[in-house]
Amino acid sequence: MRIATMSACWLALVVATTLGGEPRPFPGAESRWNGFVRHDFDVDGARAIVVEPKTPLPGRPWAWRGEFFGAFPNADIALLESGWHLAYLAVPDQFGSPRAMAGWEKFHRRLVDDHGLASKPALIGLSRGALYCMSWAAGHPEKTLAVYLDNGVCDFKSWPGGKPKGHGTGPGSAGEWANLLRAYGFKDDEEAFAYDRNPVDRLRPLADAKIPILLVYGDADRLVPPGENSGFLFDRYKALGGSIERIVKPGQDHHPHGLVDPKPIVEFFENARRDLK
Repeated sequence: MRIATMSACWLALVVATTLGGEPRPFPGAESRWNGFVRHDFDVDGARAIVVEPKTPLPGRPWAWRGEFFGAFPNADIALLESGWHLAYLAVPDQFGSPRAMAGWEKFHRRLVDDHGLASKPALIGLSRGALYCMSWAAGHPEKTLAVYLDNGVCDFKSWPGGKPKGHGTGPGSAGEWANLLRAYGFKDDEEAFAYDRNPVDRLRPLADAKIPILLVYGDADRLVPPGENSGFLFDRYKALGGSIERIVKPGQDHHPHGLVDPKPIVEFFENARRDLK
């Protein structure tokens, strides 16, 4: 009888949490990151990081880093200071592939269903991280609040393909191109070149869902040329009627990422959150 009663109590707790009760605490090792509580744990074998704000905003909004957690973090820190959670799932060398998105789907379910974060995260895509963010947004527009890309890779034919592969003006990367072929399961270069699901090719779902995009990039980026990536995406998304804005850094190369003052990035996400209400 006691066992049955305990089981009923446990079931009630699970149901209450699922249906809108108090969110479960984040698991894993706890540490400090720039003055905020950080949690490191695994999701189906992938390393996950969640950083908590000191005072979460209503609705528990969160920003999701596509890659390079901790690199050029002033916008991340400003968002935490404003009450946003920050999250990252380590699936490196996957370039936004379907395999990477399968891991992202599990991570999203965990954060939303178990820990009560908002169903529509804001996405932060630095460099190749843009491939992850835009792949998620195109496949899950109903689960995307807004997208911020910083010198983002928007077409993998441009990088890591580039001039050596006959696609674009950048130097590309032979090693990363080989990694990309493995990540996507392409049998050869020609199959990769024929792929029509690069970010620049999948903008219609985002435009139809009215997902705002912010682009920050240097107009002298030699590694990820803007005419093949951010600038090209800007023109195409605008032609589709999408909401897009950009901050162009004159004379800047691929690094450094971000802005000295991250206020425009924070305001972009905050505006998207207000428009959602």
